[in-house]
Amino acid sequence: MDVNAPLALLGGLSPQQFMRRHWQKKPLLVRQALPGIMPPLDRAALFDLAGSADVESRLVVQQPGGGWRVRHGPFARRALPPAKQPGWTLLVQGLDLHVAAAHALLSRFRFVPEARLDDLMVSWASDGGGVGPHLDSYDVFLIQLHGRRRWRVGRQRDKTLVDGLPLKILANFQPEHDWVLEPGDLLYLPPAWGHDGIAEGACMTGSVGFRVPSDDGLARELLQRLAQSDEVDGRLYSDPQQPATTTPGAIPEALQAFARDALEALVNERGALARALGEVLSEPKPRVWFEGQADAPAWQAGQGVRLDAKTRMLYDSEHVFINGDAFDAGGRDARLMQRLADERCLPARDCKLLSPGARALLADWAASGWLHAEEAA
Repeated sequence: MDVNAPLALLGGLSPQQFMRRHWQKKPLLVRQALPGIMPPLDRAALFDLAGSADVESRLVVQQPGGGWRVRHGPFARRALPPAKQPGWTLLVQGLDLHVAAAHALLSRFRFVPEARLDDLMVSWASDGGGVGPHLDSYDVFLIQLHGRRRWRVGRQRDKTLVDGLPLKILANFQPEHDWVLEPGDLLYLPPAWGHDGIAEGACMTGSVGFRVPSDDGLARELLQRLAQSDEVDGRLYSDPQQPATTTPGAIPEALQAFARDALEALVNERGALARALGEVLSEPKPRVWFEGQADAPAWQAGQGVRLDAKTRMLYDSEHVFINGDAFDAGGRDARLMQRLADERCLPARDCKLLSPGARALLADWAASGWLHAEEAA
């Protein structure tokens, strides 16, 4: 992707201009960003997908009198309200992992780093359906796929929530904009902008969301990964100079220093933190499963490869990461593997340039279902 070329998706802005002017700064409404767009799947197929245990789904129903009811899937079709009943919404997360057209739609937004890109959620709402005025902690692109939805949007200074509800609904929502989106329209919202989307008739909306690690959560995951590293030497504490004590409940200062040194050594091990970060960021979601092909060779020399839609592949200057695993990489192998991560495919002519060890990795990944063979053009 040429990040300096204008995109109709972004209203004529280039990705570089969009990131500089709007990303995490201010909203952008683009009329007919995707003219002639068709939903990645129809209503019946979306409802069927919500019945799968491998798919995260939610049902939100606005009850008479202003109450709300939220249930989590999987849902049998008969468990969903009638389509003509107003005021309910079905949300299906991670549609890009299951539907090729949804994966292709999400791929249009890969001008944002893959480590931040999360998934495509699709919601179907009956007339009046929505999830109430709320805030997201992440950036979001809202794509109108079918029907019409009214969005009220505003910078939210008062973040007080209504007590006693199963949804995080703003108590004092103050909209600044009121827009009706039609099929093909796109609305980008930065974090912490309040928004309330209400279906005008039955409608379907796509939501491109982004990963937002918290510092404490990421630190815990990194420490867990570092502690599991094979490079940890497992040095044992010793205290030959420990005197007899009259305060046995007190933690010895030498043991406290040993703990500090152990943690610093763990974090400062050369390359260990970068390796752990890549492993954490490339880890698939908990409900992701791959279909291995161990019974027959899934990839052979002379074929190209493409990553499975569920695969997360990243890299840094010394490693490539795929689905939570890390591999050292340098030279031509590193450049080709980085191209595979960036473009999610590698033609046969480039696969032939890989070293025998790197080609063996591709074969292992193909057998695990992480990537698939493509015949040479």
